[in-house]
Amino acid sequence: MHSYFQELTKKIIQGYWITETEALNILQIDDLPDTLDCLSAANRIRHYFKGSRIDLCGIINAKCGKCPEDCIFCAQSIHHTVDIEEFPLIKLQDIVSRARDIEGMKAYRAGIVTSGKKITGKDEFAQIIEAVKTIKQSTNIGCCASLGILGKEELLELKKAGLESYHHNLETAESFFPNICTTHTYKERVDTVVAAKSAGLKVCSGALFGLGESAQQRVELAFALKKLDVDSVPLNFLNPVQGTKTENYKLLPPMDILKIIAMFRFVLADKDIKICGGRELNLRGLQPMIFIAGANGTMVGNYLTTQGRDYKQDLQDIFDLGLTIDEIEIVNRKK
Repeated sequence: MHSYFQELTKKIIQGYWITETEALNILQIDDLPDTLDCLSAANRIRHYFKGSRIDLCGIINAKCGKCPEDCIFCAQSIHHTVDIEEFPLIKLQDIVSRARDIEGMKAYRAGIVTSGKKITGKDEFAQIIEAVKTIKQSTNIGCCASLGILGKEELLELKKAGLESYHHNLETAESFFPNICTTHTYKERVDTVVAAKSAGLKVCSGALFGLGESAQQRVELAFALKKLDVDSVPLNFLNPVQGTKTENYKLLPPMDILKIIAMFRFVLADKDIKICGGRELNLRGLQPMIFIAGANGTMVGNYLTTQGRDYKQDLQDIFDLGLTIDEIEIVNRKK
């Protein structure tokens, strides 16, 4: 399939949009040489649109636990029995301190994340607004937020405060969504993405794989994100947490994960594709291959309720591949 992927890569660089059938074919490759040809092609597409720079971001767990939603995979849901540290919205100085820690990891953006369907109450929202302003004024990195389902007016307030990007995953395909959550709808998630875009924010929206979705549903999700024209696509892979409904789910095979990444690069050729939660557990020693498979970003540091990898190892992987970290936005902010 070497010549097939060479020709497909050439067409994509020239502006061709692959079909859902072509995307599904990528996920169904079952031969190692053909898989490697596919990954090589995805790498070429990544390099054409994104060069050799890798984007790094990190998250601030600003409010944890006691979430009323019933997402089957989430350790923070009140519907599960996971032993995690629960806490209300942390103080302003703690949010800013953690943003500075992320800056020290060479990331270019810090994301403020809160549990729950949405940020609740005027006081909490005001604290978030102040945190965004302070991060913008006192650090050299950008600020993102993941505060749940919000409307355009709230998102406009956040943008006015200095927020650059809003994160809100679709999580899975619309056809599979009822299997993972019943307390809110897929449409509510889509509406939040649309509202963030209409507010002039960059939008970071992706998925969690390994929940039992089919290959066709993975493709369905990729094309839904393409239709929404999101800016950045974080791909997460299930880390089965004891006490959740997915505690006995099997890990995805590493090569299947690499094919998922490649498929997303073929479908969303010019977008940022970032590999986030679950990569350490699922990919193990193949983590550097995420960039060969087409990703141009990753999350550094810890996640919300699970430990991440030492960021220095991530940096070493990036440099060993001859890639660089994206500090352009940091430089621009200093001018």
